[in-house]
Amino acid sequence: MNRAPAVTAGGSLTVPAIGFGTYGLNGLPALDVIRQAVASGYRLFDAAFNYENEGAVGAALRSASVPRGELLITSKLPGRHHAHDEAIATIEESLLRTGLEYLDLYLIHWPNPGVGLYVEAWQALIEARERGLVRHIGVSNFLPDHLTALMEATGVTPEVNQIELHPYFQQETQRAFDREHGIITEAWSPLGRATDILQDPVLTGIAHKHQITVPQVVLRWHTLIGSVPLPKSADPQRQVQNLTVAGHLPR
Repeated sequence: MNRAPAVTAGGSLTVPAIGFGTYGLNGLPALDVIRQAVASGYRLFDAAFNYENEGAVGAALRSASVPRGELLITSKLPGRHHAHDEAIATIEESLLRTGLEYLDLYLIHWPNPGVGLYVEAWQALIEARERGLVRHIGVSNFLPDHLTALMEATGVTPEVNQIELHPYFQQETQRAFDREHGIITEAWSPLGRATDILQDPVLTGIAHKHQITVPQVVLRWHTLIGSVPLPKSADPQRQVQNLTVAGHLPR
């Protein structure tokens, strides 16, 4: 079994260097995929209220063959539930859906700036952490101005900021801000939204040179810049390939 090295935030959170995305994994078919990911060595799993798969993720991980304390399970608060009481109820609903006693990490899915309640939502996440509903809290798709507003209003820094990040969208400014404030940058869509990146001649050349796949090259790039990619694959061989990139390419 392969295990990725860890990345630590400015606070107490340490996460594996590579996690497992679950977007699009729903219903009973998701159970075998997620259980296989556990068997492959994944310990960080990313779900969301909006993915409508918290039940499947929770059921798969409750039946996993590893202790609960080794798993880091994430979900996210949707933008439509940023009002304090709605946010608290949504977090509670996430727990009920997963069937877990707590969630390891809970994120605000996006700032929804047109509504402007993301600071109120952040205060709800802080309260949920104090109540023990979640262990760690963070955000997703937040820009520096949004993060600054949270920190100035509450004095609490998010431990994670999950953003779109891949070689075609490198987000240098955002990554630098996160790093400066001790925030772990996680990458959704780490291989790009389309397939063009997988045919990139530079990347295919690197893959050929090192006799690995293009996804492995891209995921290795993520580990080298310090981001935590969240790839998804239902194929057991690809799951293992994606997880083992940390040892393949030289720095």
